[in-house]
Amino acid sequence: MSDFAVAGFAASDVIVKINDQLSTLPEADRKEQVKKVKCIFQFNVKNKDGKVATWTLDLKSGSGALHKGTVTGLKPDITIDVADADFVSLAEGKANGQKLFMSGKIKVKGAIMMATKLETVFKGLQGPQAKL
Repeated sequence: MSDFAVAGFAASDVIVKINDQLSTLPEADRKEQVKKVKCIFQFNVKNKDGKVATWTLDLKSGSGALHKGTVTGLKPDITIDVADADFVSLAEGKANGQKLFMSGKIKVKGAIMMATKLETVFKGLQGPQAKL
């Protein structure tokens, strides 16, 4: 079980894939992604039992990093509260982020326009030659 996995959360699989994708990119490509995205995301994912798991994705400094939980001194540009199943659907490209937001299934705090940069992150999970 990965350090990023949390039992009872399907989103864990997505988070582990994001970390795997990020960690396998060459350093130059990681820095390019940071330059392109320039955002710190905090994901608060709620499972069907009502428990919340948090992950922080730093694509703003250095060569990018993923953290389980919140990180002291690392202030997210955007915080996204979402149900476990909706997070997975969004990451898999099966759900539209704007529709989820408009229907109240995703709550966003902070720089809401940064949410559009999530597509860059999630596209890295799809396809055999995908890059983060």
